Amino acid sequence: MSARELVVLGTASQVPTRHRNHNGYLLRWDGGGILFDPGEGTQRQMLRAGVSAHDIDRICVTHFHGDHCLGLAGVIQRINLDQVPHPVSVHFPESGRHFFDRLRYATAYRETAVLDVHPVSGDGPVAESPAFTLHAHRLSHPVESFGYRLVEPDGRRILPERLAAHGIRGPDVGRLQREGVLRGVSLEEVSEVRRGQRFAFVMDTRLCEGVRVLAEGCDLLVIESTFLDEDLRLATEHGHLTAGQAGRAAHEAGVRHLVLTHFSQRYTDSAEVFERQAREAGFTGEVTVAQDLSRISVPPRT
Repeated sequence: MSARELVVLGTASQVPTRHRNHNGYLLRWDGGGILFDPGEGTQRQMLRAGVSAHDIDRICVTHFHGDHCLGLAGVIQRINLDQVPHPVSVHFPESGRHFFDRLRYATAYRETAVLDVHPVSGDGPVAESPAFTLHAHRLSHPVESFGYRLVEPDGRRILPERLAAHGIRGPDVGRLQREGVLRGVSLEEVSEVRRGQRFAFVMDTRLCEGVRVLAEGCDLLVIESTFLDEDLRLATEHGHLTAGQAGRAAHEAGVRHLVLTHFSQRYTDSAEVFERQAREAGFTGEVTVAQDLSRISVPPRT
């Protein structure tokens, strides 16, 4: 199992279908897990995908339409039922705080776990750790909606030929990495910048500045493509993207792997059409038309 992968729990917009559950996406990241937009049925999809409540360290809700949050009540109660020992952080639009409170306490249960609640009220970082910074950015939808972007700090890649040129080997390599300089040789002289990986989650929105900011330079972009291009008018009216719009946004942002999801029930067996329209819009990287219970690895570092 990849240390960094997306587990797709559901891909339907508005209503579930025979083959697609409501939304739900777990990003595994180096032993941690971020659950995005747990729609109705997420708890059962977790069971089918082999995801436990203990895998969740953080929950991110983009907005409070039902297909993105109705599973929150069950997930929170499962976290408490399973007595998850670590705190679970929760992010959601501040304007929907009353919806979150209702879902959190939809029924009676015994609270055993700690939820750290962090409502989002504007653009910018919402969580920082040595492993990554999580950003939120406002999107364009009939209700307030935020997308999320995870950015890993840049690191350094050791270049063996430069180490050899300076006669550095064995335990001295680790010492140089820890201390930054060894016998007058700096770490910068024997290494190069290794760009940190980037992931973005963009749900219900029209094309807007937020889409561009969130998608910029991503290794893996998960983005809604509710409609096909021929239904552009409906997409704009209801605050959604088409497959072509998603593909063009990914192309302009330099995305490496594009994941299309959040499909309208009006389309059946149209996976190849969604990919074709994304490519016709200019995207040349890897494309996945998401299916429930699929697993998608974050592309390896370049």
